[in-house]
Amino acid sequence: MCRPADFKVSPKNPSLAKDEAWLEKFDLEAFTQDIRELGKKLEKNQGKEDVDHLNKMLMWANSCAFLGLGTMGFRLNVVTAFLISTWTFVRWTMIAHHTCHGGYDRCHPNKKRWHRFRFAIGSKWRRLCDWFDWMMPEAWNAEHNGRHHYNLSETEDPDLVEENLVDLREMDVSMGVKWVAVVIQMCIWKWYYYSPNTYKELKLSQHRKSGKPIPPGVNPAEAVTVRSFLSGDTAFYSVWEYMSVVFLPYLIIHFFVLPLPYIFIGQLLGRDDMYMNAVKNLFLAEIFTNIHAFMAVVPNHAGNDMYRFREGCRPHSGSFYVRQVLASVAFSMGTDLIDFMHGFLNYQIEHHLWPNLSMKSYQKSAPLVQAICRKHGIPYIKENVFIRTKKAIDIMIGAESMRWFPEEYEKEFLEIDAMAEIKKRGLVNVTLAKQ
Repeated sequence: MCRPADFKVSPKNPSLAKDEAWLEKFDLEAFTQDIRELGKKLEKNQGKEDVDHLNKMLMWANSCAFLGLGTMGFRLNVVTAFLISTWTFVRWTMIAHHTCHGGYDRCHPNKKRWHRFRFAIGSKWRRLCDWFDWMMPEAWNAEHNGRHHYNLSETEDPDLVEENLVDLREMDVSMGVKWVAVVIQMCIWKWYYYSPNTYKELKLSQHRKSGKPIPPGVNPAEAVTVRSFLSGDTAFYSVWEYMSVVFLPYLIIHFFVLPLPYIFIGQLLGRDDMYMNAVKNLFLAEIFTNIHAFMAVVPNHAGNDMYRFREGCRPHSGSFYVRQVLASVAFSMGTDLIDFMHGFLNYQIEHHLWPNLSMKSYQKSAPLVQAICRKHGIPYIKENVFIRTKKAIDIMIGAESMRWFPEEYEKEFLEIDAMAEIKKRGLVNVTLAKQ
């Protein structure tokens, strides 16, 4: 990647940019120890307070649903659509997201529902009751909880914006045309990109577990979108399988079955437009929730100040923790209302350090993580979500590029991780003896 015109090198190490000079004094092992100790403390202290907070957020979400669904038949209006949109948004980004990660496995008394191996999975009924969206919950778990979190900003990361948008980045059209393309994507991305690609990752995971080889000529890291269906079935599933299992159930039930009561309500009130008003509000809410989710999700790991990495690393190793900080960004935070509107995705650094914590724990952890980062000199990036959205779009359209982590330090950190693993297993003396 070419260096920008204003690139300034570190006076001690010319291979580093000036703002990377912290690497010269960075103590990876001490940083790792601090992060691990804080994570253990946070997990140990989870309990009733976290469950009460979850119930509070559920009440807020259900209130949005009650008001939005309860008024959607009267007329098409922005407030109703916004309430339905917010309900859909937080059911995914807050309730399903943190439960599917195991954030309430240990502290919630109802293990039959609020557990990662129970919530929304195992049957169509559980999907309908717990988290009904364009994405199949099992597919989301495979793509997000597995691949994305443990391959963050590597080529294998299925959510790496710079790789997924390479066609748009390299397209020989004006920036204005690219911006129009991005705006369209913002309105449809959940069903156009995320739904088929998460299902691809689920099928790919099943494919690998069965020991089957990847079909010749197939790039497993390549994203599958609705556009991919124009050339027929994908390498891992047929178009009909996807439509019947994932896409059509949500399309039919959410947009056309859910508003059916308004046919009878309309008959009682002498109105024949209530069902169609409800359908229109649901589709308007769909556009709103796509835009809302785009702004809260896509900028999390995209920008010209976010790093990319060449090689994979051990989960929960020193390199792993460094990458979660350097390839993630936090947004404005601190109150339940602010965090609710961000879907609690404004604690992205904390969430990536410890994916299996509750929403309340992330609120508690943020100032502590920032203090650890200051102590060790590692950058902790926190910016307004609108600024970050602009930076993410700049990556999407090719106006900017992400940074590559200095290769010598990437290798050095991986070597330190390997030695730490040897020590952990008690193999140091054996290794030295062989030498």
